[in-house]
Amino acid sequence: MGSAAVIPTPRIPSTSGVCVSERSNGGSTDNLGESTEEYPEGGLRAWMVVLGAWCAMIPSMGMLNSLAILEAWLSEHDLQGIPKSTTGWVLSTYAFFLFFCGAQIGPIFDSYDVRWLIIPGSVGMIASMICMSFSKEFYQYLLSFGVLGGISASFLYNPGLSTVGHWFQKRRGLATCIACTSGGIGGVWIPLVILYLAPRVGFPWAIRVVALISAVHLVVACCLLRQRLPPNKKAGSSIDLKALADPMYGTITIALVLVEFSIFIPISYISSYGLQSGFNHHQAYMLNAYLNAGAIPGRALPGYVADRFGVMNTMCAISFFCMLFIFCLWYTAYGNQSMIISFAVLFGFWSGASVSLAPVGIGLVCKTEDYGKRNGTAYTLASFGTLIGIPIGGALLGAEGKAFQGLIIFSGASYIFTLGAYFLGRGLLSRWRLLTVC
Repeated sequence: MGSAAVIPTPRIPSTSGVCVSERSNGGSTDNLGESTEEYPEGGLRAWMVVLGAWCAMIPSMGMLNSLAILEAWLSEHDLQGIPKSTTGWVLSTYAFFLFFCGAQIGPIFDSYDVRWLIIPGSVGMIASMICMSFSKEFYQYLLSFGVLGGISASFLYNPGLSTVGHWFQKRRGLATCIACTSGGIGGVWIPLVILYLAPRVGFPWAIRVVALISAVHLVVACCLLRQRLPPNKKAGSSIDLKALADPMYGTITIALVLVEFSIFIPISYISSYGLQSGFNHHQAYMLNAYLNAGAIPGRALPGYVADRFGVMNTMCAISFFCMLFIFCLWYTAYGNQSMIISFAVLFGFWSGASVSLAPVGIGLVCKTEDYGKRNGTAYTLASFGTLIGIPIGGALLGAEGKAFQGLIIFSGASYIFTLGAYFLGRGLLSRWRLLTVC
């Protein structure tokens, strides 16, 4: 599997309660002994890279955050009569390949120019949408959206996040969260395009309009995304499983797997839940847009909080509130439209924060030149959680006769384990000092 990456140096808490690292003789260093003076931390070029990453993730994460309206539309039309546990594979395959391909994309990003990934990813993403617009059968949607779309989205999402990490260190949380607002914005306008155009001109033409708008964003991404660090030709293996021997990296990776497993169940089934709760089609499809509207500030504001109070502290709080809203609001909201809409917005805010900060947690325990590979390895493992989570949710719905109580309990329970994993990771990073900013 190639040479193993260097195991990160553990952080050592300071007497002031802030996670810091060993000092080298060369001056200021970050948690892994790297010089922090070389990071631009801002400026026109750095923020143009953030804009490029934002544009790259508009179609990739936008489609991922539109799973609810796609699931509801396909279940009511082209794939009507097919069990939800089966149609769920179309959605979960997209999420699976988006994260799974990071194992190969990470080392390529570390070794070559980012345009080697962004250009083919852009072409593949548009081709996926065009092929999807001609699909009619289950296997056609699985291949066009699930496989081709998921692989192409990975060529856009992973390099976009990793490139931001080249330009920011102290403000990486804020910069990453700003770039990740694209997923929420894409998850608003894509459902709205489908909601208003599909009944008038048909679902195929609605998807083609989405492809046209996405193409504009991808052209901007191809022009703006640039790496700062020189290529690392010794990037090594595509999956660095040996790095999991580091307790900090292994624990944070497990937490990331759990959070990706947990988040896609509400995201995928919120519109179908609305239909089952008495919403008309327009109101139910709008739940997808409400959820992503909440995710826009949810992906931006926690970046500032995380930079000030610590990424792991913030992720623990995020996991707790997601669990709280699932059990206290979603579980008790059946038939109450105001409560359901409130849940969609509130869960969108907190879950959006978890999506944008999760890769920042990986950056805490790896060197910048290995960030692409370590991030890809973590998301490869997370991909298996996304692959099975949505079909399991569909199977629970089928077993209950379309009731959602079991699905909601399952979703909330998964966040309990997510909270436990992040709390353990925080403890390892801070040496179990409760007041440590970490």
